[in-house]
Amino acid sequence: MIFQDKVSTQYSKETKMRIKTIQGHQGIGTEGKDATYVEAARWGKYRWWRYPLGLVVILFVGLVVSGIVAPRIAFLLGGQEGLAAFSRLDYAAFGPVWGFVAGMASFPFFLAGILITVTLIHQRHPRTLITAREKISWRRVGHGFVAWFVPFWLIAGLGQYFFYPDTFSFNFNFDFATFAFALALFVPISLIFTAIQTTTEELFFRGYIVQGASIVWSNRVFLALLPAVIFALAHLLNPEASAGGWLTVFFNYFLVPGLVWTVVSLIDGTTELAIGAHFANNIGGNLLMGVAGNAVNAPTLFTVSKFHATYTALSMLVVVPVFLAIAYKVFKRDEASEPGS
Repeated sequence: MIFQDKVSTQYSKETKMRIKTIQGHQGIGTEGKDATYVEAARWGKYRWWRYPLGLVVILFVGLVVSGIVAPRIAFLLGGQEGLAAFSRLDYAAFGPVWGFVAGMASFPFFLAGILITVTLIHQRHPRTLITAREKISWRRVGHGFVAWFVPFWLIAGLGQYFFYPDTFSFNFNFDFATFAFALALFVPISLIFTAIQTTTEELFFRGYIVQGASIVWSNRVFLALLPAVIFALAHLLNPEASAGGWLTVFFNYFLVPGLVWTVVSLIDGTTELAIGAHFANNIGGNLLMGVAGNAVNAPTLFTVSKFHATYTALSMLVVVPVFLAIAYKVFKRDEASEPGS
């Protein structure tokens, strides 16, 4: 009888261990904390055909549904003239604030498509596009923001003023009423829509694309290069890509953020750093310093009349090492942001 009790107890322990192991593989409970966000691609439903189907859903909601809804919003804002301006992508016709909103109008739909895809098609939590842990480390997102914002806007931004001071202009000319209006209305709108835009792009390029690619081939070089190439191709139609040529396409899209932020995400095992860095990159361009003819027209504090492709490209060679030094040396990672296996 005693022997049977011992066998039963041992069997019970082994069963519990087996259950915990299964839970760890599925990301249930705390057992998923040692997995990376790339490994989370194999949680829920992950047969290969679900990823092409997911891409179709994301693009349908982001392009087709937004293409139906956005013109109606443009009509509400500007009537027939607003609808005509929207159809020719003349967002400036809506004014600086609503023109910015019109330019960002598709990103909430893309975000909705991503959330629908991960939740319904893959049947896992959307958080797994960021981390395999139970909670997102917002502290690590903040580290990414500071680590990119400081070197990028000091070197690539302020540095241009010292080399090309004649191209800088202050947009408000000390008109306090206009400045106060922009501060009260545009700043909150910019923070919200920029956060949606950058987070959506991170969830898609460094989250969904990397996870889907890992089902095909888990080689890290392949996982780093694929989203970088797709990200660069997706931005080829931006005005600054035409103005800067291959230098801008390679340094400002393929290398950063495409390749560098993907490599950082693969090393960290989360996309938290990349989300913070991407937000820092874009919010500065929407609030502090804009380039004339940029893809996003925003009432920034300063405007640069000419895009300096060579300086911007060379500055990346300095910004990236400083970013990595701040992210990995200055900031001490907590347990939730240790590099994944």
